[in-house]
Amino acid sequence: MIKRNRCVLVFVGALLMNACVSTPATAPEPVRTPLPNGSDFPISLAVTVPAGFDTVYVSGALPQVVNKDAPKGSTEAYGDMETQTLSVMTQIKATLAQLGLGMGDVVKMTVFMVADPTKGNKLNFTGLMAGYSKFFGTPDQPHKPARSAVQVAALVAPGALLEVEVIAAKPHSTKR
Repeated sequence: MIKRNRCVLVFVGALLMNACVSTPATAPEPVRTPLPNGSDFPISLAVTVPAGFDTVYVSGALPQVVNKDAPKGSTEAYGDMETQTLSVMTQIKATLAQLGLGMGDVVKMTVFMVADPTKGNKLNFTGLMAGYSKFFGTPDQPHKPARSAVQVAALVAPGALLEVEVIAAKPHSTKR
């Protein structure tokens, strides 16, 4: 009798555990808390990722050289802030695609920026937002990540104005 009850308990336990495991079809979406006061700024105040998701950390991406005739290590080689932002976001989008993800799966972003010598050595936040806004908070891709933007003294690539790293989340795969 004890063996039979133990088998029933193990079977019921296995059923309960299987019912509690989220699958891509049943996994809820991350919850994106909007900024207060109905702000349309394309970031979220916070993003909550529920159980049943894998977290993917994407290394920082730097802009690609767009003007090979410009002096090496110059801002002109990489373009203005908007051009650099588009380059970086396009690279991140490609990396995410290789992993079966998209820009809508980004839940956290950190942007490292240096002062722009063509803007009086000030941050070109307007240029950043011009490029960024083409990837987040759009009709085609309405999801907005939580984001930090910080000024740094320099980046590893002289002439680069920004480096961006992201964290994305995707539902657990059924293939384990």
